[in-house]
Amino acid sequence: MSESSPFTILLIAWAVVTAVYFALVYVRSLFALKENDTLILSAGETKLQAEQHAVQNRINRLTPYTRVSGWGSLGLLVVMAGLWCYDIINELMK
Repeated sequence: MSESSPFTILLIAWAVVTAVYFALVYVRSLFALKENDTLILSAGETKLQAEQHAVQNRINRLTPYTRVSGWGSLGLLVVMAGLWCYDIINELMK
């Protein structure tokens, strides 16, 4: 088995976390397509209100996962940039 550099491992981890983030954003947008910004006034539209409530609950359940994966992707990107800068500075100091 070949030995991988820390940068390669971070790059793979970043790609996975970013793919999860984009998948969650896509699924969230699909749920948001079903959401309506309407005011339900009559008692006959109670079913519509329940459907909108269910859609909003799905979106709210995905929000923390979307935020965590987004911040994780950004954090890994910052760490990779720092590691890259560190390698360049070490090469210039030689």
